[in-house]
Amino acid sequence: MSLPSPAENQPFCAVSALEAGHVYLNPSMFINNATSTLPQRNPSLSFLLQHSVNKKRLVFDLGIRKDWENSPSQIVNWIKTTYRVDVPQDVVDSLAKGDLSPLDIDTVCLSHSHFDHIGHTVPFSRSEFVVGGDTHDLFVNGFWPSNPDSSFAVDLLPTERTRFLVDWEPIGPFPRAHNFYGDGSIYVIDAPGHLSGHINLLARTSADGGWIYLAGDTAHHWNLLTGESAIACGHPGHHHSSAHQDKELAEHHIRCVRELLNIPRVRVLLAHDLPWYEENKGGTSFFPGHIKSL
Repeated sequence: MSLPSPAENQPFCAVSALEAGHVYLNPSMFINNATSTLPQRNPSLSFLLQHSVNKKRLVFDLGIRKDWENSPSQIVNWIKTTYRVDVPQDVVDSLAKGDLSPLDIDTVCLSHSHFDHIGHTVPFSRSEFVVGGDTHDLFVNGFWPSNPDSSFAVDLLPTERTRFLVDWEPIGPFPRAHNFYGDGSIYVIDAPGHLSGHINLLARTSADGGWIYLAGDTAHHWNLLTGESAIACGHPGHHHSSAHQDKELAEHHIRCVRELLNIPRVRVLLAHDLPWYEENKGGTSFFPGHIKSL
């Protein structure tokens, strides 16, 4: 289950965390043996990946939009009743810390289409958007506001600039991956279970063998990766049996990600990685700094 060895003059990425808002999550929604039922203020992390050779900039996830009141009605209701948020700094603010704007971003890759990951896509008017191919399945009933019950706004993905990935090959513990730049620097990983089209990113962080795995909502708590907890059953505001659309598929993908913990020099980060955030907030892992390679 090893990952590919670096090539000669191997391209890699400098990866920076981006502040992108906070969502209050109750641990008992996600793990079966939570010791607290009080909501915790969790980050909705986004990431900037800057390629060492072609200099292209990719942002993975856009966090929560500041003006969430302008989201689809269902999202506004969720935020008011179940998922309280606060967004002192969004992705646009975070990019500005390093003198970048949305117009400087070549690619926006969305792990999935939940409100705490899609932010506000409209300012990224020059970017190509990349999503998992199954994301199409979410839109069969149309968009908000034409469909008032949809949680997906009509301007979520620009039709002429969105790529739905369907071309996959295996890598390491993952049966479906996409070599994004074709040079082994970034792999988009099909990450089924949480929501249709859910994807993760596996990126090299050095020319000599360092990696980072951005796991999105593969797991909402580190205990699920360590095996100390199982996915909780029942989730308010959803029709699913858990926080995932397909619990069995989610469990299988968690086991795949767990394999990475046995591979040297691979850092795994969750979208709502509270322990990592508490240790690193305000530090050099956030743009304009970058996360140190293992």
